[in-house]
Amino acid sequence: MTDVSDVSDPLLTELLDLALEAAGRAGALLRDGRPDDLAVAKTKTSPIDVVTEMDIAAEKLITGFLSEHRPHDGFLGEEGASSPGTSGIRWVIDPLDGTVNYLYGLPTWAVSIAAERDGEAVVGVVEAPLRGETYRAVLGGGAFLGERRLAVRPSPALDRALLGTGFGYVQARRAHQADVAQRVIPRVRDIRRGGSAAIDLCDVAGGRLDAYYERGLNPWDLAAGALIAREAGGLTGGRPGEPASGELTLAASPGLFGPLQELLEELGAWHD
Repeated sequence: MTDVSDVSDPLLTELLDLALEAAGRAGALLRDGRPDDLAVAKTKTSPIDVVTEMDIAAEKLITGFLSEHRPHDGFLGEEGASSPGTSGIRWVIDPLDGTVNYLYGLPTWAVSIAAERDGEAVVGVVEAPLRGETYRAVLGGGAFLGERRLAVRPSPALDRALLGTGFGYVQARRAHQADVAQRVIPRVRDIRRGGSAAIDLCDVAGGRLDAYYERGLNPWDLAAGALIAREAGGLTGGRPGEPASGELTLAASPGLFGPLQELLEELGAWHD
């Protein structure tokens, strides 16, 4: 059983242990089972928004494993897993976050699994096999990379901040996001684009980025990573007064969150 600081709820410990096991199994499948001739199985929002056979296989592995141990829980998965359940627990799953990176053989991809209780994320696990890293968090129990407790970086001034961001797959949205990024760059230290929202959120938690923002994320993209960022001392949200959502997701160290949110609002980052 996993030792998690400051967590006394046995249900949360159970959920974390299951999430870690499921993510580890899916990560191993994706790492070791990737065929040399991996091809696109289908597309979603546009011809460049791809799904591979491995995305589908990983989601089946995760949902099968979790259903075996908790048959009354609900699911929301990127590749179609959707059921309400009756237990009050819902698993939010991205079996392969960073599919294009994976398709091209780039290392920045992850398995993301969150457990929600009555609509609130209470457990988050992000498994990044090619980085050799497993991130985890339990609500109220802190965030960890392996056994190391995570903490966001001290907040820099906006013009000294290193940001992460991402771009959608629909042409009009991508064009606007590129325009926003062009106007953000002169106001900050620099911008990185890794290709996995889950990893970007974990990199905020671990101090590798000062902040991350993106429009167009889905619940499975951010559920685990946002919890990990918050449990590492970061703030997450969307437009002023709103939670993180598909309209806008922002994660940052506390002193940077407000100035960056104001800048993104000024630049209309939430528009398409």
